Order: sequence, then structure tokens, then C-alpha cells
Amino acid sequence: MNPFEMVAVIVVAVMVASVLRARYGYRRRRGQDGGEVAPAERAETLRLKEEVKQLKERLHVLERIAVDKENSVARQIEELRDR
Repeated sequence: MNPFEMVAVIVVAVMVASVLRARYGYRRRRGQDGGEVAPAERAETLRLKEEVKQLKERLHVLERIAVDKENSVARQIEELRDR
């Protein structure tokens, strides 16, 4: 077999493998499209989701404080002191 025939065989083999991979949906990384996810990755994902939830709550409070007029915040503080 000469070198050109060998190259042609390799190219055909790679093309067949690519078609089969596309046909049967093989994924390189696990966790994509229903694949298994490692428990450590799942725990990390849950931790990050909880952290994002807490940060959103804090941001909501800060936005509410920033939007309020300065007088209303001062007035509320004074009302709390009067109790």
C-alpha cells in the first residue's frame, strides 16, 4: 500500500467515525444533554445557585434603599427611635 492510499483510508475512516458520532449523538463531555453529572459537580452547582439567590436578595434590598428618598429613610429611623 503506498502512502497516498494510506492517507485516503485514514480520511475515509475519520469521516465514517464523524458520521457515526453525529448520528448516535456521542458527546465528548459527560453532563451534556442528559449525561451523568458527577456528584461533586452537582453539589457545586447547588451551592452556586444558593449563593446567586442570596446575592439577588441582597441586591433587591440595596436597590430598595437606594431608590427610597433620603428623607424617608431618616424618617423611618426616627420613628424607630421614638418607640
